[in-house]
Amino acid sequence: MAEPQKPEPPVFKLPDPAVISRSMADVAERSQRIVGEWLKRQAQEKKSPDPLNIGSAFLEMTARLMANPATLVQAQIGFWQDYLTLWQNTARRMMGMDTAPVIDAPDGDRRFKDDAWRENEVFDFIKQSYLLSARYVQDVVKHVDGLDPKTAQKVDFYARQFVDAMSPSNFLFTNPEVLRKTVESGGENLLKGLNNLLTDLERGKGQLRIKMTDMEAFKFGENIAITPGKVVYQNDLMQLIQYEPTTDKVLKRPLLIGPPWINKFYILDLRPRNSFVRWAVSQGHTVFVISWVNPDERLAEKSFDDYMTEGYLAALDAIEQATGEREVNAIGYCLGGTLLASTLAWMAARGDDRIKSATFFVTMMDFREAGELGVFIDEEQLKSLEDKMNQRGYLEGSEMATTFNMLRANDLIWSFVVNNYLLGNEPFPFDLLYWNSDSTRMPAAMHSFYLRKMYQENLLAKPGGITLNGEKIDLGKIRTPSYFLSTREDHIAPWKSTYRGTQLLGGEKRFVLAASGHIAGVVNPPDSGKYNHWINTDLPPDAETWFQGATEMSGSWWPDWQRWVTALDKTQVKARKPGDGKLKPIEDAPGSYVAVRLT
Repeated sequence: MAEPQKPEPPVFKLPDPAVISRSMADVAERSQRIVGEWLKRQAQEKKSPDPLNIGSAFLEMTARLMANPATLVQAQIGFWQDYLTLWQNTARRMMGMDTAPVIDAPDGDRRFKDDAWRENEVFDFIKQSYLLSARYVQDVVKHVDGLDPKTAQKVDFYARQFVDAMSPSNFLFTNPEVLRKTVESGGENLLKGLNNLLTDLERGKGQLRIKMTDMEAFKFGENIAITPGKVVYQNDLMQLIQYEPTTDKVLKRPLLIGPPWINKFYILDLRPRNSFVRWAVSQGHTVFVISWVNPDERLAEKSFDDYMTEGYLAALDAIEQATGEREVNAIGYCLGGTLLASTLAWMAARGDDRIKSATFFVTMMDFREAGELGVFIDEEQLKSLEDKMNQRGYLEGSEMATTFNMLRANDLIWSFVVNNYLLGNEPFPFDLLYWNSDSTRMPAAMHSFYLRKMYQENLLAKPGGITLNGEKIDLGKIRTPSYFLSTREDHIAPWKSTYRGTQLLGGEKRFVLAASGHIAGVVNPPDSGKYNHWINTDLPPDAETWFQGATEMSGSWWPDWQRWVTALDKTQVKARKPGDGKLKPIEDAPGSYVAVRLT
């Protein structure tokens, strides 16, 4: 019987010296230019030595640990016991014995998906050693007695940032997939990766702007944001888009959607298969969407008041001109929902009842427990941020994007470091990541007000705590029927915090919890068959009590919302087209405001 043939060892491809020489010369020239750009910007910006105020938090943690060393010693003993077991198990594996892992990577951790992390004894040891060290660091910082909650949250967050950064998957010599490709390509992947790194640094003028997708693969109106419509109104802050009907009859009340101005509106109109806008049109809504401007220094003094008056209030006036209808249904997404709630409270104070139903997608109104975004909100960081904004007139969109990416660093930072720089791959075209990379600026006056009055002082939740356009507003005065949609794995607007909105608003309310996160849980069309949702008509004060009494329903929440909003008023009229009323089309959807990109 013939012996089984051994697999051929990988062939090391020798690199072309001429290619390497040209590449290194290009690297040197580009690196010099990048450093020059970085130095120029450093000279222009006055930077605090610790703008994130991390040092004081870790200093306090260290002092607390030293005051009670028993906790640290106990953690160290457990760590070394586990580490000794790992050494013993690895030795047994090398002798051909089966052993159970001391620690496993969490479900869904894609850093260790390559088979070598399990099958190769050395890489399995490296992986488990890292996981044990990570658990030790996180356990220590989580169990420090005496820290105030804000400091404890900051220490925990940045400890996880450090732990994520030190993963062996992020380094050439401890990532089996990278090593394999380096051998097979003769190091060509590393040259390509270096070129990708330099390109990202050049795009950021010395700051790293990681390319997450092929930015040339998408064109507005061609393969993204393609639902037919017209811009029918515009002002300094927004364009108002009216979409073409696809039904003969439509609901009498138009539907106004207010997205957040931290991102662009087309998250609700990515592709036909997942476009909430297209679906709402197909359900008989006359859909209007606010497309916010991407502001520059000329709009530095635009305030939260201005976003209300030139946003929702201007849109209501324009819709009446376009359709002849005074009453509307309204949706606010995230920060757009916070503005919608503020606008409704202002309208209640003025006796204005034009908004007949309000839907809040993943919307914070009570900011007591704002999740991990609260890590970035304290007096020192706000002062540093305001100094930057006052110099430019706005908050740079890339800085905001970096903050959000840090909340999911393994998915939105380190996975691209490995793919783009170590493996030398180009990122895939992906509509959601295209949108995620299409960041916008924040006007200085508005953003400072929002961060201080809401995130830092939580004044929106207090009756009369905030004054808008001459009125002290009170969310409790709102009597508009309200639909709350939150998502269970939301890292930006935690669902238990968004649930508190049901306790703040008056009127009839419905709360629905969707599976998944801030984007995928919202953009979940019925045809996808993904992500269940939970309903419970009771609204007890405590979110966990609500969940314990909730019923899990299969699939998308979109049909539930449609049943809710049409139950309020089923009256239909002949379909309205853009231009039928007093407002004439300015340009085709998605308009010109959305096309303004950051350089």
